Amino acid sequence: MEDVELQQMWAQYNTQLEQAKLFNMQAWALNLQSKEALQMQKAKSKLNRLVNFKIGAVILGIIWVLFLCTLIFSRITWQGIFFNISAGMIALITVIAIAAYIYQVVLIHQVDNSESIVEAQQKLAMLQASTVRVIGIAWLQLPFYCTFYLSPALLQKAGTAFIVTHAVVFIVFCLVSAWVYRNIRYKNRNKKWFKILFSSFEWTAVVKAIRFLEEVEEFKKGM
Repeated sequence: MEDVELQQMWAQYNTQLEQAKLFNMQAWALNLQSKEALQMQKAKSKLNRLVNFKIGAVILGIIWVLFLCTLIFSRITWQGIFFNISAGMIALITVIAIAAYIYQVVLIHQVDNSESIVEAQQKLAMLQASTVRVIGIAWLQLPFYCTFYLSPALLQKAGTAFIVTHAVVFIVFCLVSAWVYRNIRYKNRNKKWFKILFSSFEWTAVVKAIRFLEEVEEFKKGM
């Protein structure tokens, strides 16, 4: 009789234990779901502000390119060759940046429509990589800002000192832009010069959005 009662008590204990485990799992799943929804909402809030910034940049970029093209077509002469080449390269790089910004806006909308944290993290990683690339490309236009005002007539009248000085400045600008383009990589994100270049809202918004989603992973490990 005692054995039967003991078995019944043991079975009842196992049942209660399984019910407790089930309850804990349900509570964990509910807490995780709430955490994911909250962090995703925070990330989307940051990215929605970023979309407005990038759309504004695209509009300004298009206006800038049209303005440069108008100036180029109005100065198609031998004397305007330096200006046309410089303005043309600046316009070309700006067009590449515009295309990159449009791609980034599409990525942000995909993040906004993501159904899972993993999918959103993948899109944010692509957005971050694209942001790094486009800023590196933008630096390639730097040398052309010191050549657009030159002309064959000006160089003919200028002295040796003027020509040598501008040649040195142009070479320095080329080296600086090439160095920045080559070294702007995510692996250098902790370096001081990288933090200075990427201290704007355009970068920090993406970083914060990524951090919000990373907190979900930390929440999982802590439970």
